[in-house]
Amino acid sequence: MSGCKSCSSGTAVAGCKNNGGCLTGGCNKMNVFDWLSNMEMPTANQFDVVEVRFKGGRKDFFRNPDRLDLTTGDAVVVDVPNGHHIGYVSLQGELVRLQMQRKKIENNGDIRKIYRLATDKDLQKLEEVKKREMPTLYRTREIIQMHSLSMKLSDIEYQADNTKATFYYSAEDRVDFRELIKTLASEFKIRVEMRQISLRQEAGRLGGIGSCGRELCCSTWLGEFKSVSTSAARYQNLSLNPSKLSGQCGRLKCCLNYELETYMDALKDIPQLDRPLLTEKGEAKLQKTDIFRKIMWFGYENENSWYPVPARRVEEIIKLNSSGKRPSSLQEDFQSQLEEETLLNSDLVRMDKKFKQKTGKKKKRKNRNRRKSRPQQSK
Repeated sequence: MSGCKSCSSGTAVAGCKNNGGCLTGGCNKMNVFDWLSNMEMPTANQFDVVEVRFKGGRKDFFRNPDRLDLTTGDAVVVDVPNGHHIGYVSLQGELVRLQMQRKKIENNGDIRKIYRLATDKDLQKLEEVKKREMPTLYRTREIIQMHSLSMKLSDIEYQADNTKATFYYSAEDRVDFRELIKTLASEFKIRVEMRQISLRQEAGRLGGIGSCGRELCCSTWLGEFKSVSTSAARYQNLSLNPSKLSGQCGRLKCCLNYELETYMDALKDIPQLDRPLLTEKGEAKLQKTDIFRKIMWFGYENENSWYPVPARRVEEIIKLNSSGKRPSSLQEDFQSQLEEETLLNSDLVRMDKKFKQKTGKKKKRKNRNRRKSRPQQSK
C-alpha cells in the first residue's frame, strides 16, 4: 500500500486500509476525530456540508450538492473565487453542523460547492503547481528587501488552477504593500493576495519540535489560540524566565494554559501571605509551596533549614498573629501530621535499604570467594 499523500510524512499508518485516507483522519494534520464514523446514520438526511482542509491546516466548509460518496482524506475539487482549488476532506456528517455552529457560520447560499473528486491528473497538476512555491518564496523575500518593507514572509500557497497565490506574512506595524503587489503580479503573472497572520499562526504553518520533544501543538491539533499571560506561570510557581516560557513563535507557550485550571482549584486551599509568620522563635518567611500536597515551607532568617508546615496550620498561625498572639513554633501540635508527610515515600526508603543490604551481602560473598581462590603462599 502506498503512503498517505494528504500528510507531510508520506508514510503509511499502521492499520490504515483506506490507501492514504484514514476513516478517522488519524494520519492527517490538524485532524478532527469523527466519533460518529462507526454509527449507522440515515443517508437520506445526511448533512450536505463537508469540511475541507488545505495547506497549513487551513479549513473551510463546502456543500456537496451531488451527494458524492466521500471518505475522510479524499481529494476533492472545490469552488473558490475566480477558479478552483483542491483540498482534502477532513470531516463530514453531523459533526460538521456542530463545527459550523461553534464557529458561527450560517448554512446559507454563501457556502460554495464541491465540483467532483480529484483525479490523478488533477493531483499531478497540483504537485506541479506546488513546485513553484519555494522559488516564489525566495524571490519574493528579495523583492521585499528591495522595497524596504518591515514584514516577514513565512509561506506561499498557490491555487490548484495556477491563477492565484496567497502570501502569508507577519508584521508588527501596518504595511503599505500596494507597490509590492504590482511587482509580484508582473513578476509571476498571477493574482496576488496578501494575508497577515499572527506569530502563533506562523509557527503553526511552519511546524517544528517543541522543548517537550514533540511536534508543536499549533501545527498538529491546536486550532484556536487563547491569550497567555505571565500570571499563568506565577500560579504554577514557574520561574519567570523568558527563554524557558517562550515558544518558537517568541510568545508565551500555549501549554501554560493546559493545567492552569487545576492549579487554580488547588490554590483555593492555600492561604495568601503578605507578611512573614510571627512565632516566639522569630519571623518565618515563605520559601516555597507544594500546591497539591498543601504544604508550605518556611525558613528563619538565621537558619539555613526549611520547615514544612501544612496549609491548615498556616491559617491558624495567621489567625493567631492577627489577634496579637505568637505560637511557640511552626510545628507545635502538628508534629504527628508532619511525620506522616515525611513518611509519604517510606516504601521507597525501605526498598533502598533492602537493595543496599543485598548489594552489601553480594560484595562480602565476592570477597570471600576471592580469598578462597588465592593460592596460599608457602612460608
